[in-house]
Amino acid sequence: MAELGIIALDVGEKRVGVAATDGLGLTAQPLTVLSRKPHGLFLEAVKKIAEERGAGLVVLGLPKLTTGENGVQAQRVMSLAHELRSRLNLTVETYDERLTTAMADRVFDEAGVSRRDRRQVVDMTAAALILDGYLSDRNRLAKEAGPAAAEPRAEPGETPENR
Repeated sequence: MAELGIIALDVGEKRVGVAATDGLGLTAQPLTVLSRKPHGLFLEAVKKIAEERGAGLVVLGLPKLTTGENGVQAQRVMSLAHELRSRLNLTVETYDERLTTAMADRVFDEAGVSRRDRRQVVDMTAAALILDGYLSDRNRLAKEAGPAAAEPRAEPGETPENR
């Protein structure tokens, strides 16, 4: 049986970067950038992308503080995760995404892409980095402990029931 696709969201104040797994579920591909407002249209767009990509899982980047604690932004992402689960009936997990936007910016700096030109692509690139990290962790855990342990690390207080 083929694995369902996975989409990842890099949630910002104004924009949300979206990435998705390739057809084999092996690599992360930048997909698009969505506007956060109006909120209802944003939720509809996420649901449509999940349906079109056959996504069995949505991974939200969780912007933890450098101390590893959840700050205000992380709490907003956790609220969105709850909303995606309850209103759209999507399976959602969070993944520690500290510094992914900074990493994406560094990639564009090294490539000589201007700040103006990267505005739209940096968010979806950050989402692809989140998804790539998630896939790498899942694969590493599967190799270390066998098929039963192929789940990426859960956030504190996160259970399969509230993912």
